[in-house]
Amino acid sequence: MADELVYADITALRGLFGRKAVSPVEYVTDVLGRIEEADLAIGAFVTVDRDGALLAASLAEQTLRTEGPAAFRRLPLLGMAISIKDLIPTRGLRTTRGSLLHRDWVPDFDPPLVRRLREAGAVIVGKTNTPEFGWSGASGNRVVGRTRNPWVRDRTPGGSSAGAGAAVAAGFGVGSVGTDGAGSIRIPASFCGVVGFKPSFSRIPYVPASAELLSHAGPLTRTVADAALMYRAMAGPDPLDPWSLPVEQAEAGTAPLRIAWVRTLGAPAPDPQVEKACAAAVAVLAAAGHEVVETDWPFEDPYPILATILAVADAAGHDEAADTLIDPGRRPIIEYGRGISGTDHAEAIRLRGDYTGRVLRWMADYDVLATPTVPGQPFPVALDQPTDTPVKGPAPWLAWTPATYPANLTGQPAISVPVGRTAEGCPVGLQLVGRWRADESVLRIAGHLEQLQPWRDMYDDLAGGY
Repeated sequence: MADELVYADITALRGLFGRKAVSPVEYVTDVLGRIEEADLAIGAFVTVDRDGALLAASLAEQTLRTEGPAAFRRLPLLGMAISIKDLIPTRGLRTTRGSLLHRDWVPDFDPPLVRRLREAGAVIVGKTNTPEFGWSGASGNRVVGRTRNPWVRDRTPGGSSAGAGAAVAAGFGVGSVGTDGAGSIRIPASFCGVVGFKPSFSRIPYVPASAELLSHAGPLTRTVADAALMYRAMAGPDPLDPWSLPVEQAEAGTAPLRIAWVRTLGAPAPDPQVEKACAAAVAVLAAAGHEVVETDWPFEDPYPILATILAVADAAGHDEAADTLIDPGRRPIIEYGRGISGTDHAEAIRLRGDYTGRVLRWMADYDVLATPTVPGQPFPVALDQPTDTPVKGPAPWLAWTPATYPANLTGQPAISVPVGRTAEGCPVGLQLVGRWRADESVLRIAGHLEQLQPWRDMYDDLAGGY
């Protein structure tokens, strides 16, 4: 596949399909060939569904032959190669959840988001790698091993949507679906130089429900427009998710917004290169007419709340008979969760509500909060967390990413967009967090930054590297 087609976005592919310059079958065949050739060095996929993808591509081709380009109005993702994080069930397609406990599970159902992607014409090419049950912000599990960062192979792509971020960066389709309970879409988006959108809590139905009620589903793509298309295809209420929300009206234009620029939400402090790239991007938004207010984050670190809720949920999912099959890095979290009393868990839930209320009231003065997505650069691929992770209580496994988990506790929409690379070649992401349920505003400001400071050319460095 020509490099320009590898990194083509949905709009470009629609044009190619409509002009019959490339057929969906040819495109999907080339994507599968690229995965077969290049993923040996990256490990983004747990399972590739070659037969299913080619069948779906053939059906897309038949639809285009019958309806022509008008089909895209009805089927916005028609013929587009998309992958699904291996935490999310897929009918007839192995879903390991990164765990030896599920290594042979083949679900007999699609959750709403997968069903909606299929109904929008998407071609699901396979399942992407994740740590066991999404427990860490890195990439490893005992089913298939670790995923590597396509930019710097000895570094992690981040997690837990590790394979999703790596697959999108490597050109293995137009996008991937990830999940995010403490940053698991935005961390790999930042580390892999792609767009990662965590919508408002349950804007995309989350089925089966997460025990901790922190997890969100959302897209990872290379453009904001593609993220918006995937998001809108998946969003909307469904009776299987009693918390699911109706969709918003899409926003257009670039009307000025009031942006709170906060350099850090807590320890660890940002790497100077990361902070510089993010500050420069915020300055671009200011020069374009948005009002930027540099301010401090006025809230305590809510990590103890997060750790309590997550650890209890992890412990609830397993009895001691399964301990030998559980990832060794995850066992201390489960043991910690088993020791938390019901009273302490309830208090963490109460504190979460209090924290959420205070943050949302503060956000009433701003349209968007801008921060570095992750304070540091990608760490070595063999690790589950950076060696300098700050000690924040007895279970600090996610304490190194203080800017991402607050938006999970509050349920706010948040996106990470690429804003540059460090001297080591590692991508840097800027996080934009919206007001309560203001998903379309987040997409709009991210799209404006993409217009002002395009990042499409950065993928040229990857295109020929496999």
